[in-house]
Amino acid sequence: MKVIDKHILQIQDIPIEIEFKNIKNLHIAVCPPDGKVRVSAPIVMNEEKIKIHLIPRIQWIKKQIQKFQNQERQSKREMVSGESHYFEGRRYILIIKHSESKKSSVKILNSTQIQMTVTSNASRETKEKILENWYRKELKKRLPPLVEKWQKIIGVEVNKISIRKMKTLWGSCNPSKKSILLNLELMKKPTQCLEYILVHEMVHLIERHHNERFHQLMDKFLPNWRTLKTELNKHPLPHSEWKY
Repeated sequence: MKVIDKHILQIQDIPIEIEFKNIKNLHIAVCPPDGKVRVSAPIVMNEEKIKIHLIPRIQWIKKQIQKFQNQERQSKREMVSGESHYFEGRRYILIIKHSESKKSSVKILNSTQIQMTVTSNASRETKEKILENWYRKELKKRLPPLVEKWQKIIGVEVNKISIRKMKTLWGSCNPSKKSILLNLELMKKPTQCLEYILVHEMVHLIERHHNERFHQLMDKFLPNWRTLKTELNKHPLPHSEWKY
C-alpha cells in the first residue's frame, strides 16, 4: 500500500512513525531488531484520533520495545552477512564478500550496508579484528579536528590521545601527562556523543574530579552535555554497564 504521508508522533517519550495510507483501519507494528514503532493510519484520521487508539496500547508497545532491545544487547556478533553493525550512530547490514586476494577491506556501500572483503576461510575472530582495525582507523581520522577545536575552546593542550577497546569506560584522562584514552566503541556512536566524551576528558585536564566545579565547567563549554549523555546511553552496546 502506497504511503501518502508520514511523520513522527511522540507519546510518553516513544517516537512513533505514522504512515498515512488509503486504508480503513489503524495498524500498529513494533519492528525488529530495535523495536521501532510504526503505525499505518487511514489518511482521514487526525493526530488526536491516532493518540486515542495508541494510548491504551502503550504498555504493550513498551513491552515489545524492551523485548527487542534486550535481545539485541545479548546477541553475539557472528560476523556473517545479514547481521547489524553500527557506525557513527547508524545501523548497517554487514555484507561479507569473499576474495582470493589476501588483502582485506571494509567500506560503506550505501546508507544501509557495510561490506567486508575477506578470504573464504577467514574465521569469525579474524573478521572481528578486521572490523575493529577499520573502526580504529576511522576514529583516528576524526579526532584531530575535534581535538584542535576543543583545545581552543577549553584552553588546554592534549599531548596524546590513545584508542583502546574497553569494557567499563568510555574514556579516561591522565592530567599530569595530559593524555586521554578513548574507547574504540565510540566510533559506533553518533559524532556528537564522541565529542561529548572527548570534552568530558579534556575538562578533566582542568578539574580531576566529578565535583560541582567539573559540572560547572561542562555547563560552560558544552551546555547540552546531559542530553548527549542520555543519547549515548540510548544506543545498543555489547555491554550493559558503562562508566564515565
